[in-house]
Amino acid sequence: MIYTKKQRQLMELWRTKKLQRINLLEGSVSSGKTWISLVCWGFWLATMPQNQLYLMCGKSLTTLKRNCLIPLEAMFGQSNFSFSTSAKEAYLFGRRILLEGANDARSEGKIRGLTLQGAYCDELTLFPKDFFVMLLSRLRVPGAKLIATTNPDSPQHWLKREYIDRMAELDMLTMRFLLEDNTTLDPQYVAAVKAEYTGVFYHRFILGEWCVAEGLIYPMFDKAVHVTHHPELQPGGDYYISCDYGTLNPTSAGLWYLQPDGHAIRLREYYYDGRKTKTPRTDEKHYTALEQLAGEVAGKVRAVIVDPSAASFIECIRRHGLFRVWQADNSVLNGIRDTSSLLQMQYLHICDNCTDIIREFSLYRWDESATEDRPIKENDHAMDDMRYFVRTAMTRTLKTIRRR
Repeated sequence: MIYTKKQRQLMELWRTKKLQRINLLEGSVSSGKTWISLVCWGFWLATMPQNQLYLMCGKSLTTLKRNCLIPLEAMFGQSNFSFSTSAKEAYLFGRRILLEGANDARSEGKIRGLTLQGAYCDELTLFPKDFFVMLLSRLRVPGAKLIATTNPDSPQHWLKREYIDRMAELDMLTMRFLLEDNTTLDPQYVAAVKAEYTGVFYHRFILGEWCVAEGLIYPMFDKAVHVTHHPELQPGGDYYISCDYGTLNPTSAGLWYLQPDGHAIRLREYYYDGRKTKTPRTDEKHYTALEQLAGEVAGKVRAVIVDPSAASFIECIRRHGLFRVWQADNSVLNGIRDTSSLLQMQYLHICDNCTDIIREFSLYRWDESATEDRPIKENDHAMDDMRYFVRTAMTRTLKTIRRR
């Protein structure tokens, strides 16, 4: 195996038995921290007793498989490592490893009663605090260790305030990995990755800083760059409608054209504020507005993408039989990050007749009073329907830019 200088530092700590009870690798994306953490986990595990129990966990079993289990299989070979996410267990060098997802506050119940020799955590800032507290209490065999990775988050995150900032009081080691530490990367790839991030995400995922999300959520939006009057549509693309549904709150919908080259244009929009007009609209009236929004391309709309919580409206659309309905991926922070990347790289454009989404770009802000990252729940309805479109219809575009 070929290590970078920073990765050699971690392996030297393992070799000289200087790993501590909690070992956290944190910093920017693509810095090599996850890969070396898995190498270190495997080498350390190979020296531990076979009759003890071990645990690997991620935000979900799906992300754990993608980020850790498949790479471990490639590193150590199928003869040394096998896993089954359905059985929720793996074996590495004969050591039994339980596999768990830590996706909500109830997750800590999954590990109660365990006695662990070691644990591995992928993307630790995404874990509920209660799960992590319970996990540490399960590491009760002498010499037990935890190895974890994470990207930075808010300085108010529980991991930063209660563990990293108190590192001197704890049996804890942290190592900070930056993009520049990964000397195996192609310079063009590094430049491309840096170009994908902006604002708070650039500071966290590129500079590796624990910083507050503040100000405008999409500061990169520029009317001169992103707003168009006469869009040129490439043949062979797909039409979509994305919709954020409200009863008293505004209902916002946009007609999008996704070009074959992965760029998207919001052609026109529907925006109705029932609270402002004091006249809420029924599902049927909103549906009529959707057909009017689609207009001459109604038969060409590939799908209407709707927030999954709008169950009655989804049923109304399906009952009419004209449009296929896709339930939106409603991951807020991932959606904001992906939308930021596409705006930064000029993959999203807005026609100048879409006045409500243009207005919301200048008003959509982070809630600076919150202890966790979240937008202020105002002036966010067109922002939400755009996010649904990005996360649900533009997955191929997102994968393409990440492979560069």
